[in-house]
Amino acid sequence: MDVSIVIPLYNEEESLPELCDWIVRVVNENNFFYEIVMVDDGSTDDSWCVIEKLSAGNPNIKGIKFQRNYGKSAALNEGFKAAQGNVVITMDADMQDSPDEIPGLYHMITEDKFDMVSGWKKKRYDNKLTKNFPSKIFNAMARKISGIKLHDFNCGLKAYRKKVVKSIEIYGEMHRNIPVLAKWSGFRKIGEKVVEHRPRKYGVTKFGWDRFINGFLDLSTLTFVGRFSKRPMHFFGLFGTIFFIIGFISSLYLIIAKIVDVNYGITNKPIFYIALVVMVIGMQLFLTGFIAELVVRNAADRNNYLIEKKAGFS
Repeated sequence: MDVSIVIPLYNEEESLPELCDWIVRVVNENNFFYEIVMVDDGSTDDSWCVIEKLSAGNPNIKGIKFQRNYGKSAALNEGFKAAQGNVVITMDADMQDSPDEIPGLYHMITEDKFDMVSGWKKKRYDNKLTKNFPSKIFNAMARKISGIKLHDFNCGLKAYRKKVVKSIEIYGEMHRNIPVLAKWSGFRKIGEKVVEHRPRKYGVTKFGWDRFINGFLDLSTLTFVGRFSKRPMHFFGLFGTIFFIIGFISSLYLIIAKIVDVNYGITNKPIFYIALVVMVIGMQLFLTGFIAELVVRNAADRNNYLIEKKAGFS
């Protein structure tokens, strides 16, 4: 199969027929062997009924329905599991991403040999205060922390080699940091393509300022996990050792000072209490490292979601 188009959605019943018609027209014009995988993230409108009708009319359209709302990351994770195309392209269901970008993204993966290509909505039609400004701040921080030179980490329009989506795990709200996940999984050739951003035609946005804070926290977590998830003792043990040595040297100084001068007061010196606290912190960090090592070696699968229905899957 040439291409899988994965579409996470929540309450987008109005846009789905038009979006699917547009995608089908584009892939047929380019003679792609394709599938469209729509993941309904627990919609409360008639989105699933629309998906079932679309699937009944076109066997290349498939659907997955969550029993409740889990979030975009969960929807993408399940969509990636189901995708069979050599190239996987994601886009939002709100018609702000243009399916006309599919051929260009596809050829950047197959011909230019990129592992992943992220869309860059250079000209945006979103609210400047609630969406554009927070996005610029987040993208600047993401570039600085990750070292990946992308203008728009959070763009829903992306393309991947199949191996990439089968190698990464998306959970929580990590969909904003998929380029970082790909990099930490060993996929280094990450590119960018300027894509059209269209004004919203149906529905209302589901995101706002909160995604800036959540995105920063997730990026910090991902940076730590990417470096130390398989060796947490290297992080906690390092700082534990530093704190313990500082406390031990301070205590040793007080002991020697007391031996040299029996009248030297220890317990009335601030350094005495600082040394004790620092040594305790060092030991606690060591214990944290040991516990983290045990957790890493016994971690259970964290991506289990209740799937109520499927459509179009054999």
